[in-house]
Amino acid sequence: MQSITNTPTRYGWAMIILHWLIGIIFIGQFVLGVVMVRIESQRTAFELIQLHKSFGFLLLGLIILRIAWRLGNAAPELPGSVGTLERRTAPLAHFALYAFQIALPLSGWALVSVSTLEIPTMPFNLFVIPDLPLAESDASESFWASAHWYLAYAGIALVALHIAAALRHHLLLRNTVLTRMITPSSGRE
Repeated sequence: MQSITNTPTRYGWAMIILHWLIGIIFIGQFVLGVVMVRIESQRTAFELIQLHKSFGFLLLGLIILRIAWRLGNAAPELPGSVGTLERRTAPLAHFALYAFQIALPLSGWALVSVSTLEIPTMPFNLFVIPDLPLAESDASESFWASAHWYLAYAGIALVALHIAAALRHHLLLRNTVLTRMITPSSGRE
């Protein structure tokens, strides 16, 4: 029987589902962000921006949940074949991923909060998210738009590096780093 929690050698269902769901949304958000600013139809662009904001808040909630779950469930130990340098840098890389996944939606929230357009944010048309208590101005909007853009590109570069590292472990080093994030623990391990 598979476990919802982590074991010393594998991740449990909760972390696996959160990992892949967050990863898919994060990459999807990047693609949606690139597409939505290039659409000529203002109506379609507006709808895509609202969808982008909705998934941004969903992403923020999921990453907070993942961090909380991670704090209560120790990550499995790295395989013995993983070298000292990677053992030291892996926690830093994961911290950077978490930081970008929090900073990116927060910068988007700041962006819509300072916008002089004052368009309400309604995730999936369910309820209104209040703006952050920031002063509205064109200068602030320009700053947060740039911050959001730079964070998005830096974040997707970090995700690409994360994917490359996982594939290196799986295809070249042939260890369990990737497979333990696909197949859950049995609870007996």
